[in-house]
Amino acid sequence: MSFRIHLVEDEHHLNAVLSSYLKKEGWEVSSFFDGNSAIKSIPEKPHLWILDIMLPDVDGYQLIKKIKKYDPSTPVIFISARDADLDKILGLELGSDDYLAKPFLPKELVIRCRKLLERVYPDVQNKVTYGFYSIDEEKRLVFKEDEPITLTSKEFDLFYLLVKNIGRAFSREEILTIVWGEDFFGSDRVVDDLVRRLRKKMPMIKLETVYGYGYRMVESI
Repeated sequence: MSFRIHLVEDEHHLNAVLSSYLKKEGWEVSSFFDGNSAIKSIPEKPHLWILDIMLPDVDGYQLIKKIKKYDPSTPVIFISARDADLDKILGLELGSDDYLAKPFLPKELVIRCRKLLERVYPDVQNKVTYGFYSIDEEKRLVFKEDEPITLTSKEFDLFYLLVKNIGRAFSREEILTIVWGEDFFGSDRVVDDLVRRLRKKMPMIKLETVYGYGYRMVESI
């Protein structure tokens, strides 16, 4: 499941390290270095917030109040280098789901995130997200902000293939074999036609043409 996580940490090096570990899990991570910029992204409704308490402007306590006011069900993990007991108690009172005292191992944060996401979202484990789109693998359905998108079987197969392999370039021949099957006879230009239809139905995807070769999907903004 490609969950969307918003990480708010003003220490740039730690932010980069934690982001790297979280992205290795296949999750989409948006990084923020201050509270005000994070507040603007609250309507994006990520699956999880990771908040540093000590921020240069709006602190983590103020931020979690705004997050919970917008959607009380959104899980939050606090991280802090301050008085661990006091921060933990205040965080729990304000609705945080977990707390990590600095310094901690990035892998521990990943494990805590995974367990929390599995507990909070038990019904979406068969879904993959890409930007504003989500894929229900079992039902073979695609949604944009909970609204279903009508895709043909091959349109779904192509989108699912590319999303599951972000950044990898597929040749037209590879796509033909995977989507149409090894027994397909015909021009590889059917791939171009399929891509055009997919782009028209899903204009927010970042599907790049690799000229003279094929296509690849890149990270959504």
